[in-house]
Amino acid sequence: MNDIDVPLPPDALGPRLREVFDLVGPLYRRVQRKVEQSEPVEGLSVGVRAVLDLLHRGGPLTVPQMGRAQAISRQYVQRMVNEAAARGLVEAVANPAHRRSSLIRLTDGGRSVITAVLAREDLLMREVGGDLTEADVATCVRVLGEVLRVFDQVDVD
Repeated sequence: MNDIDVPLPPDALGPRLREVFDLVGPLYRRVQRKVEQSEPVEGLSVGVRAVLDLLHRGGPLTVPQMGRAQAISRQYVQRMVNEAAARGLVEAVANPAHRRSSLIRLTDGGRSVITAVLAREDLLMREVGGDLTEADVATCVRVLGEVLRVFDQVDVD
């Protein structure tokens, strides 16, 4: 086993993970900007796109559940849901588990819009080079998942 396969001690892990975040932050902002620049195509703000994506991946959710999942305030999520609802992309339905907190779900129109956005993003991502392997991507997802787990309990309200 060589040094690359040995788990890093905490004192070495911190600076290496900071290098990852030095890349993730600008990447996230650039992708957000690209979505905003494409707004005339789909007519979506970044916030509405995030709501549609979350509902596409996870099915109907309440506004508080979406806020927790995205680690953003319930009030912000509610504004994005209201914007999406005004455009007919989502709708509120009765929540059998909690009368006072409706479930928000995609409409057929919302499903079509987010499917088109994701397809376009997939085409853009195909341009990524570097001869990346499945193992490379799996490792990246694992690292980011572990870091995210540490910050699961961040209070957003």
